[in-house]
Amino acid sequence: MGQMLPFILRNAPVVVVDDDPSVRDALLLLLRIDGFEAKAFGDGESFFESLTSCTPSCVILDLQLPGRSGLAVLKQLADIRFAPPVFVISGQSDIPMAVEAMKLGAIDFLEKPFSAGAMIDRVRDAVRTYCGTVAGRIDGLGDFPGMLLLTRRERDVLALVTNGASNKEAGRKLGISPRTVEVHRARIMDKLGARNAADLMRIVLSGEPAISRRAAPAM
Repeated sequence: MGQMLPFILRNAPVVVVDDDPSVRDALLLLLRIDGFEAKAFGDGESFFESLTSCTPSCVILDLQLPGRSGLAVLKQLADIRFAPPVFVISGQSDIPMAVEAMKLGAIDFLEKPFSAGAMIDRVRDAVRTYCGTVAGRIDGLGDFPGMLLLTRRERDVLALVTNGASNKEAGRKLGISPRTVEVHRARIMDKLGARNAADLMRIVLSGEPAISRRAAPAM
């Protein structure tokens, strides 16, 4: 991309959901050339399965999908707090469906054939806005109910890792070893009931710990 993404979600991919392999490959190539992390799926089911381990920064969604339709995917995404921005791809005959998609939360639609440059610009703007929204939520971690389960040091580690810091980067900022950061991360995951990094991000953004435990002392 012309500009670096905000540090938060720096590795979060733009996801393409389209059943046409040629469209998927073309969009992946365009996105990666411009510096985006990018992934693609051929149907809605595989896309939703990926959300257990992947937090997208943006979704480019074809409305004409096999099985679960594009509109059905949008309806389910609408139930996710801090859901990523969604662009829908449509042909001229799909305009009424694209309008319905906008009502369900899609931020814009890309009418075939669309300009590659214009598509990249719109995706970049959407990702930047989304990252700013999520960054604001992360900055407000003091209001996150699950923070009461954590020690002060664990809160510091959580704030850094949810902003994308590696163990080494977090350790350098906190003056502790990467191994110590790893131990803190494991304890945070256990206390909040997170199975992986994407799960941890969802818990933090939703403000709803997966389990309830006695508050830890602020050490």
